[in-house]
Amino acid sequence: MKEIFIFLFIVFLILSCNDDNKNITYQQTKIISQLDRNDTLRLINKSLIITDRERISAYIKRRNWNMNESETGLFYEIYFKCKKIILKKGSVVRFNYRVELLDGTFCYSSDSSVVKELKIGYSKIERGLEEGLLMTGKGDKARFILPPHLAHGLVGDGKKIPARAIIVYYVEILDVIF
Repeated sequence: MKEIFIFLFIVFLILSCNDDNKNITYQQTKIISQLDRNDTLRLINKSLIITDRERISAYIKRRNWNMNESETGLFYEIYFKCKKIILKKGSVVRFNYRVELLDGTFCYSSDSSVVKELKIGYSKIERGLEEGLLMTGKGDKARFILPPHLAHGLVGDGKKIPARAIIVYYVEILDVIF
């Protein structure tokens, strides 16, 4: 945060030292204000991501899980690997699932009569779930931990998943059609 103020102060000095224009114009003030707001939002987002990662890491450690983290921030573990065939965009996948909040609160699940079926890359699902499914194949069992930016974000789903919630998916891939 200190760096932002130093940067803005330097910009202010440069603009005020210009002999052609001794006063900062309204447009220059607006640009500086926008830079400050964007930098502040970036810092807040980075802070939230770090906090989420710490909460997820503590959760994983308490359960003694062996999870990996993707470049996007998805935590995943395929704890039962059946086949080497991996899903790809356009695949239709049928799977059972259970969704919980990080505190263990139950949200959603499939049951024996209703199996989730979707086409990878063409369905409106959480980005983190789609990313995780693309790592699996028929018969696999996996768990995914989706931080808010890969799940339902700032607003939640309006039903059972609150705003900025970290969610845990347990999935079992039943069938894949390529």
